[in-house]
Order: sequence, then structure tokens, then C-alpha cells
Amino acid sequence: MIQKEIKYNLHNTNKSEILKLNINEYKGIYLIHRALIQQLNNKRQGTANTKTRSEVRGGGKKPWKQKGTGRARAGSTRSPLWTGGGTIFGPKYKKYNIKINKKEKNLALNSVLYNKIKDTLVITDFGHNLNNPSTKLLLQEINQLGLNSNKPNKLLIIVNKKQKNLYLSTRNLKNIELISVYQLNLFALLKAHKIIITISALNHLNKAYND
Repeated sequence: MIQKEIKYNLHNTNKSEILKLNINEYKGIYLIHRALIQQLNNKRQGTANTKTRSEVRGGGKKPWKQKGTGRARAGSTRSPLWTGGGTIFGPKYKKYNIKINKKEKNLALNSVLYNKIKDTLVITDFGHNLNNPSTKLLLQEINQLGLNSNKPNKLLIIVNKKQKNLYLSTRNLKNIELISVYQLNLFALLKAHKIIITISALNHLNKAYND
């Protein structure tokens, strides 16, 4: 494992910010895949559930006597062969959670952040001019940064803390995702074509990965 420094040039300034990341060049792709599978599996609810014949209500009385009717013998109306009966081999409640070490998860995040250098834009602040929720003003600010908000490409905005006006301005835009740095996850990074990150969020990342 080696430590690499990423130098981000601030938009429209001569200043720069440095993010130090611990990278494992040999296991980076493997850890990214493992952390992604873990995140997607942990999102599964696993609440699909069917009842067996013993769980379906009713059916305690024998429908008809064993012999003498000419019909096939039946012991319960809740047999899987009957309408309203139980289900054979149906889905049951299940937990899909997968565990992963914290260091491995951080290495996976570091690897993705390192690979997204060219698609990451660091700015001093974002959405500070939104006194009221306004999607129009937000799109104008994005266009001023040289990013085309009309394209279907996914844009990820990472801030230190979600402001109410900023959240309300972005929540109805399908191709733009606003996320707090405390909720940064692998899936959001991987599906983003462009990333905007504020200085305060970058400083938090620097502190989190180097403490």
C-alpha cells in the first residue's frame, strides 16, 4: 500500500488543494468490486415471503372423508395443489448483508477517487447564492463551471453539509445527485461521469483518510 497525493486546481484560481490517499495498486480493482457488491447486497430488503401449507390460515378440517366419495383423498384445503393453499419452495425472508473490513472499504473509495481525477472539479463553495430553492439558478451555476447540465451524464456534487435550498433545487434533477461527504459511497462515485467537490468536503476527506 502506497500513499499518493492528488493535486486539484481550484476552478478559476491559481490556488490548489492536495488530497492524500492510500492506494493499493495490486488489489485496487478487486477491492472496488468487493465493496460494490457489499453495498448493493446490503441495500436488498429481502422481504419477499410466501406461506407454506402450515402457515396459511384455515384448512384444519378434512374436506371429505377418506373413502367412498370417488374423489382423490385430501387432508386439507391448504394443500399447495388447491387454490388458496400454501406455496412450495417459495421465497422466504432472507438477509443478504455482507461484511467488509473498514480499511478495505476505504481503500476502494480511495482507488475510485484517484481514478476520477480528470473528471473532478474542486470549487470553493457551491450553491451559496441560493437564497431560495431555484433549479434554474442552480443549472446556471453548473453551466458557468463549464459543465453541460443538459447531457444525460451523471453529475455528483459532494458538499460538506447539505443546505436546504441546495437540496430542494437538485432533488428533481435525475442526472444530478447531491451527497454529503459523510454519506460518500462507492456506487455514487462509480456512476458519476463528473464530480464537483467543495473545499470543505475535500478537507474532511483529507482528514478522514489520514488520521
